[in-house]
Amino acid sequence: MDVAIGLVVLIGSATALAALARRFGVSEPLVLTLAGVAASYLPMVPQVHLEPEVVLLGLLPPLLYTAALRTSLVDFKDNLRTIASLSVGLVLFSTFAVALVVWWLLPVPFAAAVALGAVVAPPDAVAATAVARRTGMPRSIVTVLEDESLFNDATALVALRSAIAAMAGAVTVWQVGGDFLLAAVGGGVIGAVVAASLVMVRRRITDPVLDTSVSLLAPFVAYLPAEHFHASGVIAVVTCGMILGHGAQRWQGAASRVAETTNWRTIQFILESAVFLIIGLQVRWIVEGAWHSGLDHGTLVVAAVGVLAAVMLARPVWVFTPVLVARLFGRASEPLSHAAVVSWAGMRGVVTLAAVLLLPESTPQLPVLELLALVVVGGTLLVQGSSLPWLVRWLRLRGPSREEDALAKADLLQQASTAGLAELDRRIGPNTPEPVIESLRQRLIWRSNAAWERLGRPEAELVTPTAEYRRLRLAMLGAERDAVLKVRDAGAVDYEVLQHVLARLDLEESMIDRFDERDDARGVETLSTAAGALGCAHLDEAPLLLAPPAGELVCQTCLDEGLRWVHLRMCTDCGNIGCCESSIGDHASAHFRTSTHPVMRSVEPGEAWRWCYVDQLLG
Repeated sequence: MDVAIGLVVLIGSATALAALARRFGVSEPLVLTLAGVAASYLPMVPQVHLEPEVVLLGLLPPLLYTAALRTSLVDFKDNLRTIASLSVGLVLFSTFAVALVVWWLLPVPFAAAVALGAVVAPPDAVAATAVARRTGMPRSIVTVLEDESLFNDATALVALRSAIAAMAGAVTVWQVGGDFLLAAVGGGVIGAVVAASLVMVRRRITDPVLDTSVSLLAPFVAYLPAEHFHASGVIAVVTCGMILGHGAQRWQGAASRVAETTNWRTIQFILESAVFLIIGLQVRWIVEGAWHSGLDHGTLVVAAVGVLAAVMLARPVWVFTPVLVARLFGRASEPLSHAAVVSWAGMRGVVTLAAVLLLPESTPQLPVLELLALVVVGGTLLVQGSSLPWLVRWLRLRGPSREEDALAKADLLQQASTAGLAELDRRIGPNTPEPVIESLRQRLIWRSNAAWERLGRPEAELVTPTAEYRRLRLAMLGAERDAVLKVRDAGAVDYEVLQHVLARLDLEESMIDRFDERDDARGVETLSTAAGALGCAHLDEAPLLLAPPAGELVCQTCLDEGLRWVHLRMCTDCGNIGCCESSIGDHASAHFRTSTHPVMRSVEPGEAWRWCYVDQLLG
């Protein structure tokens, strides 16, 4: 009963604190960790000793798996060299940089110093992702940080294993190299085999509940065999998750994908929140153990500051060195601002605390080493985690533009709709009712128009057709649900039938397109794309910059017909102004049909994109 109550309090407190941190825009890892530190000194809170097996077997696999599911395999391949440099080279560099500092300041053998270096070397996947999401970094930086954090734990754990072996006896360079090779190759092979096996099984499962249940087993099915054969369970889980996530659209049903995504997001939120609260709860007993270890307190403080400094400086040295060398020899390199953010995003987390608990009891100055690991976790979360958003703002780096994203979504949905309409034309049979065909066409057109409407900046009183559709349909669904609930409360219909009808209403409501509100704090950003589109001669030949006519922009045809337009477009050949597809008149498309002028551009404020009617491409 005590354990159950403790778990309820832990998860409830972590969830509430994380929600408050999100509400006020504060770093969740930092708030949860500080709350745990404060709670550890309360008399009614019992000591919480984190067992390494709980983290390495219970927390790490699902956290890595849910991150791997969202990882783009294409982006990973594009950034493979950078990711390998950070997750392998930087981890080893940090390991030995910290080891030299520890060996110099403390009376410990070099193998023990290397073990501590391996413990504090890997940045935490959870901390990096949480801060990156909240800060609004450019996507290229977020991709590198997230992908790096998926693999650096494997390097650190292999280095730690080798250092522990060195403390127990002789170990050769060849043995260490063999361990790394076995960990990387073995983990990758086992992860790929597990992923292929799960695909074969889950292809035959159509029930979303059963499919999600199998998904919950996936990280452990990959992790445990890899660790049993002394390969890297981390690499096995990440490989399995990336393969399953990349191919899910082809072999998994839509209902299963939605259910799996929702469940894993919930698990991720609970585990991430609980992890940082648990980190704070470790503080009291670790500090007390080191303080009474017999080591001079001045030496202890100097060692803590020295190790934290070594950890925080090793990353900038490693990141900036190749960038500066490339610039010295006149070669292209990543922007210094990007390198600065990557070098400062080195927060440590729960894996560091779990790894230090793997050190054997015979390790010299073990309580002190545990404290040093705790100082690195707390120091990097406090210093780097709290200052990273400020650094991003100071460097004037912008996160993903919602406006640019809306443009890309509209373009992609237009391509999908074009393919869907073409397939509809191929599938129509002699007995297909015309109302069915028209309904399918209108659904695709409505969805595409909803995406294009998102681009413009209409006046506050202007209501777009799709926005009005959403408003009215949601009101209708509310009335329909109330009617069904009245029947339920009267007991006039079987409960299973009622549940089925309510589920259909819920499904339709969840399918209604909803778009996030604009983030006005970012200001107006120009919507622009590449000069042309691949394979479109019309966009290549059309003027790239064509100023709209002076004065108030209007759709004259709409005025003549007494209609109201939504957004305005201008023909790049003759300058004709017409309304978009979401407008009742759709006069821009009508102009194309009568004039065959292929390209138009948006003349909405802040937009600079063009559209080819012939090739259905954005430019």
